Amino acid sequence: MTRKEFLKICGILGIGAPVHSAFISCKADEVIVPNFKGKVIIIGAGAGGLSAGYLLQQFGIPFEILEASAIYGGRMRINTDFADFPIPLGAEWLETSSGIFKEIVNDPSVKINIETVADDPDRKFVNSSWYNFFEQYIVPSISQNIKFNTIVKSIDYSGNQIFIKTQNGEYKADKVIVSVPLKILQVKDINFTPNLPQSKIDAIAGPTVWEGFKAFFEFSKNFYGDGHEYSISPKIDGQKIYYNASHGQKTSKNILGLFSVGKPAKELQTLSSAALKDFVLNELDGLFDKQASPNYIKHISQNWNNEPFIKGGYMSDYADWKTVKELSKSVADKIYFAGGAYTNGEDWVSVNTAALSAKAAVTELVK
Repeated sequence: MTRKEFLKICGILGIGAPVHSAFISCKADEVIVPNFKGKVIIIGAGAGGLSAGYLLQQFGIPFEILEASAIYGGRMRINTDFADFPIPLGAEWLETSSGIFKEIVNDPSVKINIETVADDPDRKFVNSSWYNFFEQYIVPSISQNIKFNTIVKSIDYSGNQIFIKTQNGEYKADKVIVSVPLKILQVKDINFTPNLPQSKIDAIAGPTVWEGFKAFFEFSKNFYGDGHEYSISPKIDGQKIYYNASHGQKTSKNILGLFSVGKPAKELQTLSSAALKDFVLNELDGLFDKQASPNYIKHISQNWNNEPFIKGGYMSDYADWKTVKELSKSVADKIYFAGGAYTNGEDWVSVNTAALSAKAAVTELVK
């Protein structure tokens, strides 16, 4: 069963996508008393890394987040200049119920004010985004622990302490949480000493990481309705969808989104901005009776394969769930993994699964 098929069945049955099994078994009022004493280094300040740091902060455990780029958020990046609402250049939809916000914040005293709207089969943020959620509720308490422009080169976990080498120097820790995109591990941008177990190496090498590309076009009127979804064959090759990005937003602007992963994204990634404009307008003119070109205003795009510390879209929906589960397993009680690719195999790649995988990793680490 693929990830999308699993989520579809959940929708048909009227249940939400399950969280990590470690949380299903935990009672709501259970208090975890950490047995761990030491320092944790988190590698990566995307959804998984930020969530892990936030939870360690709640436990009072010292930590640092080493982020290779100059900004946090990973693929939650937004553009705030293109329209009068945040344009999600990466993660956009909420693929579970809005109750996930409280679970990530993990503090009943915090009132969460995030509005969402149905966008079958998921939900969309209203004049907000995943990035804004983390910016408001997660980052403020841990921002002083993030070290930007710090590129991790190697992790030596052969001794009692773990040594993390970066281009800026060396860090020491008692535990490490790796929260980088799977592609970074696949291309071996980070070396491990000793080598990771063969089962982990095989799991890292196995899944396809789809190419990732998004674009947004503003038009003077909405001639496209809800958009158009292409039928890609075989399905494992990826997805390509035109969709109404203004849906549910408090705006009068007509913004059409283009979401593409896998082989359909490759063609788009080779185009210049001008060539992309011509390609998309020609395609839309064919779909919508030549209404795109005369109504075009402007466009922007995001090629995730060109991001040096991300290098792709996300792991294919058709990955083997057993491989995904292997990706999440800790190594030698020293190296833990958190992020959208490192889950229990029931669901993966979304922001909510990244946050919950961080919760699983931290729970295992502190016990």
